[in-house]
Amino acid sequence: MKKVSDVRCFGGRQIRFEHDAKTLNCVMQFSVYLPEAATQQPVPAVYFLSGLTCTDENFATKAGAQRVANELGIALIMPDTSPRGDDVPDDPEAAYDFGKGAGFYVNATQTPWSEHYQMYDYIVSELPELVERELPITDRRAIAGHSMGGHGALVIGLRNPQRYRSISAFSPITHPTDCPWGEKAFSNYLGDDRQQWAQYDAVELIKAHGQPLPIRVDQGLADGFLDEQLKPQALQAAIAEVNGDAEIHLHEGYDHSYYFISSFIEAQLRFHAQYL
Repeated sequence: MKKVSDVRCFGGRQIRFEHDAKTLNCVMQFSVYLPEAATQQPVPAVYFLSGLTCTDENFATKAGAQRVANELGIALIMPDTSPRGDDVPDDPEAAYDFGKGAGFYVNATQTPWSEHYQMYDYIVSELPELVERELPITDRRAIAGHSMGGHGALVIGLRNPQRYRSISAFSPITHPTDCPWGEKAFSNYLGDDRQQWAQYDAVELIKAHGQPLPIRVDQGLADGFLDEQLKPQALQAAIAEVNGDAEIHLHEGYDHSYYFISSFIEAQLRFHAQYL
């Protein structure tokens, strides 16, 4: 693990690393915010998964999360959104919603994607093992994300309740098996068997297995992707079906951008702090 940059921020440190990711067969970069409390003892962490076209730096530079994370004594782990490098295949049409920058947090099974696009295993296993070994970070974890990353956070948290304390999401793709973004990604990464798709769909997971962890979702009602891609009503219906008690917050006038995320990131971090 090689340090790329290290700067002071709200009393803590904003650091960027690169490492050889075995699950992804490429060199990856990720960002970490260590609060001041980490100089005294290991601290819990929120893993934040970003959305389409993003890297590990979008949340770090735009969300304004470090002030509250430092106050709460919580680390922030910010991975990239896909494998990277000249050897990693990309969408032949250079579309924003597939390929590099759009890993969808799945383990691809189809060629040529399967050699590198193993983002599910990277987020669940390899990255936590690395940061908990090399940095003052405990195994008390929460997971959060935005849009495609909100999908990733919901799916990973729901499938691994023993590894996380809580889940949150901004504007998540809640039902990817029933929206254009998800259908494009899953058909390429996973093939045509929709039963395989269901393991990466939060709505289907909740219907099948219930709601094993506390969940908070924030969704702007002026989001241009609301009805076609995000479908929060499908998530609400699934949670109601299993008598879950997730917090679904719908916000008038807010869109899909980091202006929205920065408006409510404090609420989400305080939500996680209850469980960490």
